[in-house]
Amino acid sequence: MDHPERRLLISVDMESYSRRGNILQYEAQQAFRELLQAAAGAVGLDRVTWSTQRAGDGELAILPRDVSESRVIGRFVPELNRRLRAYNSSRLPAARVRLRIAVHQGLVHLDGANGFPGNAVVFVSRLCDADPVRRALAAFPDAGVALVVSTDIYRDVVSEYPEEMRPERFRRVRISKPDKGFDEYAWLCVVDEDLSTVPAPTGEEPDGPEGGAGSPAVPPPGPVRPDFGQAHPAGGISVGDVRVRGQNAIGPGAMAIGSVGRDAILGGGDR
Repeated sequence: MDHPERRLLISVDMESYSRRGNILQYEAQQAFRELLQAAAGAVGLDRVTWSTQRAGDGELAILPRDVSESRVIGRFVPELNRRLRAYNSSRLPAARVRLRIAVHQGLVHLDGANGFPGNAVVFVSRLCDADPVRRALAAFPDAGVALVVSTDIYRDVVSEYPEEMRPERFRRVRISKPDKGFDEYAWLCVVDEDLSTVPAPTGEEPDGPEGGAGSPAVPPPGPVRPDFGQAHPAGGISVGDVRVRGQNAIGPGAMAIGSVGRDAILGGGDR
């Protein structure tokens, strides 16, 4: 067994793949491979150097050690989104290719007998398959990509080297799979869409206070899903799952003015 290596990991999955018939699945696979290849080439990335574990509806990719993380997130993802939107514009909804993409980094074994062993692989796969990511993509029928990144990736790459991405469009979400022992926070966006326009989820209880029972070992920055329509004790106003800090006004005919970026939180964990 070789020593594990710290790499950037990308998990990609197609929306509604299993609902397609045989011919549509075949065409979707072709488009998936061609669009990823074209988007990578357009921003100077060589997919030939990526180690991939493929499935019919997506892939897990382990990127080379020297790959530019900001180029992957800040240029490749937006370029892929543009190409997906163009591809989908002339197709019926059942034939469109829309992707959930998760990005994480961590230790991974590249010499596994049947894939890539490592907790980082499990982590990025959980992010990609999470209900909040599925719901976010479903909320925007014309979108091409819903992107979710781990807290480390958001802090180190998205916030510091965004390139074409907009950090203020990301929303922190809690991804909880109790049956899998998974309870983590991540950062989510739908590329070129505004998640603040999505109504707050209904029928869900607010998350507990940071550091309390059931919280992840390392709480992320900022508050978590305050109660609907309440003034928050830490300051600001919360409406549904969106909280606004800073100057604001609320009421008939009023406008909320202030920070609607990293200070606005969109909830929606798996239950």
